[in-house]
Amino acid sequence: MKKKILITGGAGFIGSNVADAYLAEGYDVVVVDDLSSGSLENLDSRVKFYQLNICSPILDEIFSLEKPDIVNHHAAQISVPYSIENPINDAEINIKGFLNILQCSVKHGVKKVILISSGGAIYGEAEEYPATENCPLKPLSIYAIHKLTSEYYVRFYHYQYNLNYTILRYANVYGPRQVAQSEAGVVSIFIEKLLRNQAPMLYAYPEEPEGMIRDYVYVKDVVRANVAALDRGNNNVFNIGTGHEITTSFLYKTIAWQLGSDIKPILGPARKGDLHRSLLDCSKAFKELGWSPLYTLNEGIRETIEFFKNKELFK
Repeated sequence: MKKKILITGGAGFIGSNVADAYLAEGYDVVVVDDLSSGSLENLDSRVKFYQLNICSPILDEIFSLEKPDIVNHHAAQISVPYSIENPINDAEINIKGFLNILQCSVKHGVKKVILISSGGAIYGEAEEYPATENCPLKPLSIYAIHKLTSEYYVRFYHYQYNLNYTILRYANVYGPRQVAQSEAGVVSIFIEKLLRNQAPMLYAYPEEPEGMIRDYVYVKDVVRANVAALDRGNNNVFNIGTGHEITTSFLYKTIAWQLGSDIKPILGPARKGDLHRSLLDCSKAFKELGWSPLYTLNEGIRETIEFFKNKELFK
């Protein structure tokens, strides 16, 4: 009998790509998503879909009916500035919603929860560079605080109820299906603006005109980490990134060069919660999950550009 995986946020950018990979591996896939940022267009017809907010008490009925073996938790409020301006709303989704999932998981016999956390935010202005999983955790935004809180919760549920988990701390993920409306989607924002012959905003601190340093990891590599976590890495935490530092300016130049555009970006001030730099050491994932990134920035950007060019909007 095929194992069943329930993916929260599975109609979204990363979750839907993970859903495709799980289907390809032969799993039955159930998706719970409120479609606040996800889209039905992202879902394979073989996916069983429930449109629902993860805070809803109806979630218990879905778990009772579907009886998933594994839960992959991608549903989240992902905007750092929004979390700072709306901390209660952020907690409603990122803490209360996750607790609802954990309660349902214990009640209905889920074997494992894969929790998606944020290596891009949870370390703050990291003391180690690149940051390992043992780097002191210094969240500098409400979003990061709530991600860290979720990590503590899932550890408690393992201790109290023997619920297995794997925590994946993502770097900055980009690729096909990314939504340009979120500030987390800088790659898709740059691509969409340039395809419309418009100048995008490039945020930077005055003393760092090239922009912030980030670790950009392609979604297909992230998907492979989610597949590896199905039967490896129990009750442990892993950084998922590239270990390559990229400034916002270099990212923009890479995209503009591939599009053949000479449009200059508009320089803007750093926003609330913007870290100066973030870079992940992912050697632990290689040793224990057998995972490492395969895509270079150029390769990932090329595939992402092709995806956006093929969207009806740009045909």
